[in-house]
Amino acid sequence: MVAPIKGRGTVWAIEHRFSQRSSSEFDDGWGTLEQMAQEERSAPATRIIEEQARSILSGNDSPDIGFDLSINPYRGCEHGCVYCYARPTHSYLNLSPGLDFETRIIAKVNAAERLREALSARGYTPMLLNIGSATDAYQPAERRLRITRSLIEVLAETRHPFSLITKSSLVERDLDLIAPLAADRLAAVYVSLTTLDPALARALEPRAASPQRRLRTIETLARAGVPVGVSVSPVIPFLNEPDLEHVLEAAAAAGASTAFSIVLRLPWEVNPLFQNWLQQHVPERAARIMARVREMRGGKDNDSRFGSRMSGQGVWAQLLRQRVDKACARLGLKRRREELDLSQFRPPAAQRGQASLF
Repeated sequence: MVAPIKGRGTVWAIEHRFSQRSSSEFDDGWGTLEQMAQEERSAPATRIIEEQARSILSGNDSPDIGFDLSINPYRGCEHGCVYCYARPTHSYLNLSPGLDFETRIIAKVNAAERLREALSARGYTPMLLNIGSATDAYQPAERRLRITRSLIEVLAETRHPFSLITKSSLVERDLDLIAPLAADRLAAVYVSLTTLDPALARALEPRAASPQRRLRTIETLARAGVPVGVSVSPVIPFLNEPDLEHVLEAAAAAGASTAFSIVLRLPWEVNPLFQNWLQQHVPERAARIMARVREMRGGKDNDSRFGSRMSGQGVWAQLLRQRVDKACARLGLKRRREELDLSQFRPPAAQRGQASLF
């Protein structure tokens, strides 16, 4: 098994489910396997691929997600979280959900233009909108490209409410836009905090902000008057699950006002990637972790059905929900997401100007 590389969630360029070819290792007696292992250890640098998106708003028909529309300015994520349920989406690009997902980042550079067009459409009705539901809108590429900021500028101009979820402290950069909107019930931020253990976080989420830095971000946002929620997700049995209450306590102390959690999901290629990660980092617990995951998934590695995919099923899943509910009640954390005001929306200025001519 190839050893992990610092700063990458996986070194495995796993073939995706649509691939028309497959390969396997074969020792030809010329040291080929050793050479392949060395090449894998020399993981490629991150490459940003700029894309002209045809549309930017994605509708949601899932009853277990609390928003109607989503925007993901980037496809792929350099944070490299090994458990990320969005990894399989790289398959549609003919790229690996493994190493390519965190080293080949698609940046939708015209996102703000497409958003303005969507909000200008005749008959558009504002709905609950979330930024970064699949891949982090504040991943490292955002420092230079500022796509997420350009989107928030359009939402601020049109008074369109939105929430965003991130693991990055870079969200603090945009407080000049977010804080005034939050004061008018037009913005809320959710920070994903998986663990307080920096060593575990470094292995699970190698290029995301450290747990302590995320707590500082919660505190900074809360002090600026922004409603902040914490997502303790994913909950992984016997890995970050034992510290569930401690994470909630730390988030509440930092200023979080709401909380939710989602149990580990292993769709498509995420399953072998995660199990490979377990063998690399915690082999002594791998079998126990997967046995508990299957117990919550009806005996399977994954359950994609609405109603159970986020929370799991069975006694252990019920116990997890009770633990979160009781901890939130004790800490004064609301279980419902922040309610935003949809009534303040106004179409983009260019559209209003056109309408006034007739």
